[in-house]
Order: sequence, then structure tokens, then C-alpha cells
Amino acid sequence: MSREDRGVRTAEENSSRVIFAVFLTLLIDLLGFTLILPLLPSILDHFSQNDDGLYRRVQAGVDWFSGSLGIPPERKYNSVLFGGLIGSLFSLLQFLASPLTGAASDSFGRRPALLVTALGLVASYSLWAVSRSFELFVCSRILGGISKGNVSLCTAVIADLPCPKARSKGMAMIGLAFSLGFTLGPMLGAFLALETEKDQVFYTRAAIFATIFALADFLFIFFCLPETLPKEKRVSSVVSGFQSAFDLISPWALFRFSAVHHKMGGPSRDNLQILGLVYFLYLFLFSGLEYTLGFLVHQHFHFSSLEQGKMFFFIGATMAAIQGGYTRRIKPGAELRMVKIAIMLSAPGFLLIGWSTNIIMLGGGLLLYSFAAAVVVPCLSTVVSNYGLDSQKGTVMGILRSLGALARALGPVASATVYWLAGAEVCFTICASLFLLPFVLLRCIPKHSKQE
Repeated sequence: MSREDRGVRTAEENSSRVIFAVFLTLLIDLLGFTLILPLLPSILDHFSQNDDGLYRRVQAGVDWFSGSLGIPPERKYNSVLFGGLIGSLFSLLQFLASPLTGAASDSFGRRPALLVTALGLVASYSLWAVSRSFELFVCSRILGGISKGNVSLCTAVIADLPCPKARSKGMAMIGLAFSLGFTLGPMLGAFLALETEKDQVFYTRAAIFATIFALADFLFIFFCLPETLPKEKRVSSVVSGFQSAFDLISPWALFRFSAVHHKMGGPSRDNLQILGLVYFLYLFLFSGLEYTLGFLVHQHFHFSSLEQGKMFFFIGATMAAIQGGYTRRIKPGAELRMVKIAIMLSAPGFLLIGWSTNIIMLGGGLLLYSFAAAVVVPCLSTVVSNYGLDSQKGTVMGILRSLGALARALGPVASATVYWLAGAEVCFTICASLFLLPFVLLRCIPKHSKQE
């Protein structure tokens, strides 16, 4: 074997180790993060009965908002909207934090930034474990939202890899970690809440386990995750790394990728802006329909909580199989073509779900839904990771993640409003039709555009 071949093989082995380390880092993190998902309605019910402070004031605002939209005056609907607003707050905090942590990693390195966010999550879950008031619980969610910039940092680590094939595989493995985390975490959270000790709040064990996962993640990053951004490739000064606060938190500046575009040529800048807009539009529509899916199956098919859990397990398992067996094998350069196909499959998928009259129609729609979810975000992340200088990958991926968080903050509120005002069929039909927008935008990108 020649020296060149040995060098290539060593680089591939190093990339594989980094990908596996990132996969485990995210999986551990997401197992802790998703423990709360099945407990949130019960947590809100708990505070509605035991909190006379902030909860009552916020609930009064939710009651007014739901009444103005014509939402049925039933407590279960108001609590869902209340939970949606808390989820939107969490996403908005990610929107603010992701580009800042990404820019910080461009200056100080990926590992230090990841370690700081992991410590933030340890503090957040610890605060949740001891919270006995709604104010303290909200503080824990705020701290957690700020610290969730670690996802964009993991995508930046993958973007640092020199080989396009490795980057494509790495983004698919990140998607796989999400699928497994959102499949296993909620089940574990529900199990931990089944049995509680005397005088113990039902969510305490789940919060303790979330803290343990976050601490384990910190230790894994510290001992096992290598630094992928060498000092010579980092931004030379903190000021230039952060650009300006406006460029990193203003929605208008983020959509234009203002923090990085001055280092790029005109065509590449335009393509990056199109990709960012496609990413936002897709997740805006997708997250909105994803949020209303639970309402639809409850109303049309009378699914219980357990049956909904089985449905989401089916979705997560299907996504994991697609990402682990198909998405990570997509050849470099073919990502945009696959994104177009997946987006076009999203439209009939959501039409089948919205107009489903039996389980077979619903299942067919969920299969198309799962395929699109398993392909679009990993492939778009792979394409975007090719843009920008080596010293700007954290900023680029942080901005992309921030746009996704903004979409997830706005999408559920918009979709839920249309759902309650016009019904499931109209809501899913309108949103399915709007998937044509990101598809048309992708056609504006030349097939062989130069990426800097």
C-alpha cells in the first residue's frame, strides 16, 4: 500500500471515529431531552392545580387567545395550546442561541463550545428535578433552550470533515440519532413516571435521569470527542468570529447569511440564501402539520395516548431505518435531487393523512411523511455544510439551525390556527400545496454551482 493510500485510509478511519462520536453524543443528549415530551401535559395539569402565580397569569392569556380564535372552550384544548406556546418559547431561544454558539465555536473550537452547552443542560435538568413551582420549571426550560445550541455544533463538527462522502454520511447519522432519541426517549420518560416514591413529584425520576444523561454526555465529549477545528483554521479574533450581534440574531440578517456572505462569491451567496429559505419553509410547514397530527388522529380515529405513542414509535422506527440504511448512502452531489423528490412526496403524504378515512390511508401517508423527514433535513444540512470557509462552518451551521428553530416556533401556531378555524382537511390541503414553494426554489439552484 502506497503512502498516499495509507493517508486516505487513515483520514477515512478518523472521519468514521468522529462520526460515531458525534452520533453517540447526540443520542445521549436527545435521550435526556425527550424524556419530558410525554410528561408535559401532565406537568401542566400538575401546576394548574398547585400554582397560583405565573401559571394562572399565563393561563388567563391563553384562555383569551384561544377564545379569540374560536377554539373550543375545553380544558384539554387550552392545555395543548399552552404547551405549544411553551414549546415555541423553547424554539425561539434556540433561534437566538444557535448562531451565537456556532460563531463561538469558530473562535474557540468545537469541544469547548460543546462542553459549555452540555454543562448548561446539566444545570437545566437539575433545576427541573428540584422545581416545585411553575416559575422554577419555566426557568429550567429557558436555560435548556439557550443550551440546545449543541445540535448546530455537532453539525459543524461534521462539516469540518474533509471528505464530502464522510460529511453526507455524518449528516445522515445525525438524523438517525434524532430518530432513535425521539423514539426511545419518550417511552423511557413515560415509564419513569409510572411509579413514584411517597411524597415525590411524578416527574422527578425523569428529571434525574435527564440530568444523568446530560452529565454522561459532558463526560463523553470531554474524553472521547476530538477537536475537529485546528487552531490555524479558527477565526483569529473573537470580534470577527461573532461578526455583529445584529447579523447573528436578526431574522432578516440570518436569512441573508449576513455573517458569512461577505467572504463568498455572488452565486454561492445567492445559493446559500435559497437553501436557508428552503430549510425554513420546509420545517415551517412540516412542524406545523406534525404538531396537528396528534389532534387529527384523536378526532378522526379516537386514538388514545398509548395508540398515539405507538404511532410515533412507528414513525421514529421507519425514519431510523431509512436514515441508517438509505440516506447515509446517498452519493455526494445527489443530495439536492433527493431533497426535491422527498419534498414532492411530502405533499401527497400529508394529503393522505389529512383526508384519511381508514388506517390504511393514514399508514400510507405516514410512510411518505417518514421518508421525507428522514431525507430532507440531513441532505440539506450536507449541502449547506459545503459553503463557507473552514473558519466559518460553525457560523453557517448555527444560522441554519437557528432558521430551523424559528420555523419550529412559528409553524405549529400557524398550522393550529388554520386547523381550528377551517378543519383538518383544509389545513393539511393548504400546507401540502405550499410544499411546492421550496421545490420551486430548489430548481433555481444550478446543478453544478460552485460552492466555496
